[in-house]
Amino acid sequence: MGADEAVGLINRLLWSTIIIAAPVLIAALAVGLLISILQVATQLQEMTLSYVPKLFVSALVLVALGPWMIGRITQFALSSFQMIAQLG
Repeated sequence: MGADEAVGLINRLLWSTIIIAAPVLIAALAVGLLISILQVATQLQEMTLSYVPKLFVSALVLVALGPWMIGRITQFALSSFQMIAQLG
């Protein structure tokens, strides 16, 4: 395995990680922003108010997109194993 292939593998790994983590992070960011706007509008500055909705939405996104995420991870792992088999 040359340096080009190693850098390509790391590049694929990082992009896969970003694509898999993005839906959960974006959903938590959107809910956090909405809760923050609500807290500013009502002047209710309770710290725990933002954690519960973000946790709930993150869990919903994980349940809804979990099979797709596992599929992406499995696809990457299988292609990595096939690459290892080709090297040997």
